[in-house]
Amino acid sequence: MKVAPSTRGLAGLLIALTLAVLTVLTAGAGPAGAATDVSTIAAGLRERPVYVAPAAQDQLPESDAEALQKKIEGADKPLFAAVLPADQPTENLFANLRTATGITGLYAVRVGDRFDARADSSVLSRDAVRNLVRSVQDEDDPVTQLDEFTDRALANMGGSAPASWDSSPDQGGASAATLVTLAAVLAAGGAGAYALVRRNRRRHEEAQAEALGNLRVVVDEDITAYGEELDRLDFHPAEPGADDAMREDYEHALDSYEQAKSLMDRAARPEDVRAVTQALEDGRFSLVRLAARREHRPLPERRPPCFFDPRHGPSVADADWTPPAGATRQVPVCAADRARLADGRDPVIREVDTASGRRPYWDAGPAYGPWAGGYFGGGILPGLLIGTMLGSAMATPAYAADYGSGYGDFGGGGYQGGDVSGADFDSGDFGGGFGGGDFGGGGGGDFGGGF
Repeated sequence: MKVAPSTRGLAGLLIALTLAVLTVLTAGAGPAGAATDVSTIAAGLRERPVYVAPAAQDQLPESDAEALQKKIEGADKPLFAAVLPADQPTENLFANLRTATGITGLYAVRVGDRFDARADSSVLSRDAVRNLVRSVQDEDDPVTQLDEFTDRALANMGGSAPASWDSSPDQGGASAATLVTLAAVLAAGGAGAYALVRRNRRRHEEAQAEALGNLRVVVDEDITAYGEELDRLDFHPAEPGADDAMREDYEHALDSYEQAKSLMDRAARPEDVRAVTQALEDGRFSLVRLAARREHRPLPERRPPCFFDPRHGPSVADADWTPPAGATRQVPVCAADRARLADGRDPVIREVDTASGRRPYWDAGPAYGPWAGGYFGGGILPGLLIGTMLGSAMATPAYAADYGSGYGDFGGGGYQGGDVSGADFDSGDFGGGFGGGDFGGGGGGDFGGGF
C-alpha cells in the first residue's frame, strides 16, 4: 500500500525505508533468455517499468535500464517502457500489449530505431502523447531518446504507479538476523529522519507561499488587462442587430472575468493559478467570437493565445521562433507579433519580475508552469517550452509534486493510471500503426498510419 508523502509520519517513514532496503536485498535479475512475445513483455512490465528484450540489450544497457527504472519508480507514475529488436512484429502491438498487461498507463516502445507511444486517455491525452513523441522523434541515441521522453512524460501524465511494482519476491537474499539488525538501525535513525522531513516540509511550504505571491502579482495584471478589454467593448445586449449567439458570447466573457477573480481569491497553491488563466483564455476566445459575429465574418477556430504574451489574445497562426541558445520551434502568435517576426524584429514578450530583474516568463522560474499551463494546455506546452528554463524544470519528475501535474490535459473518469483494468480500455487510445512519419496513432485520424 502506498502512503502519501503529505501524510507519512514517523511510522510511515520507517516502513518506506525498510521496504526500500529489503527491495535492494531481495531483488533478483530478470529472467534470462526471455522471448520477445507480447505475453513475456507484458509479464515483465507488470513487475517493473522497463523491459529490455534480450536481443535489444545493445540499445539500452543494463545500467541505463536500471537508471530509467529508478527514475520512473521515483516519480510514482504508470509509465511503461519497452525496448525490442528491429524484427519485432508491430501490427497491433500497442493494443495487444495493453491488453496483455492489463494496467492503465502510458506505454513507450522502441523497436529497432523506431519509437512510438500510446496512453490511456485518463493518463495522457492523444495530443499530448503525439507531441511528446514528436519532441524526441529525431533523437538517434536510444538511451537519450528514452531518457528525454521519460522526463517530459513524467511531468505531464497523471495516475500513480501500479501496486505490482511494489511486490518484490523474497529470494532468500537476507537472513532473519540481518533484517532484525536492519530494523534496529532504521529505528535508531527514525527520529532524526522525521525531524528532517518536517523541516523540509516547512521549507517547501514557505517556498510555495513565496511562489504564489509572485504569481499573484502577474495574474492580477492579467485579470486587470482582461477587465480593461471588457470596458472598451462597445457591445450592448439590447443593441440593434444583437442576437442570442452574440449575447451568449458576451455573457460568457463576463462570466469568465468573474470566475477568474473568484478563483484567484481562493488560490492557495501555485497550481491553483492554472484554473484562473484557463478562465481568462476562455473569456478572450468568447470576445473573438463575438467580434466575428458582429462583423459577419466566419467564426474563428479555437487556437491557443499568443505565446509571447497571452494578453495579446488568441493566436492567428504558428510562426518559427528561436530562443537564445535554443532550437527553432513553431509557436502560436498574434497578428502583430507575426508581422514583427516576418520583418526580422523581436516580438513583444511578457516579462515578469525576478531576483535577476525583468525576465521572460519562461525564464522566471518553475512556478510559472501552472500559469502557462492554463493558457496553453498540456498538449502543446512541452513542445513550446523545450530548451527554456521553465521547460527544463517541468521535465523533471519532482515538478508535479511542487506545482501540480496534468499538463498533458489527461481526461478524468474511468480507470486511473496504475489501475488494473484488464481488457477494459478504449481501443482507440492504442490503435493505429507503429512509428512512421505521422507517429502512429489512435482512432479518428488523430495519428497517421505508420507501418
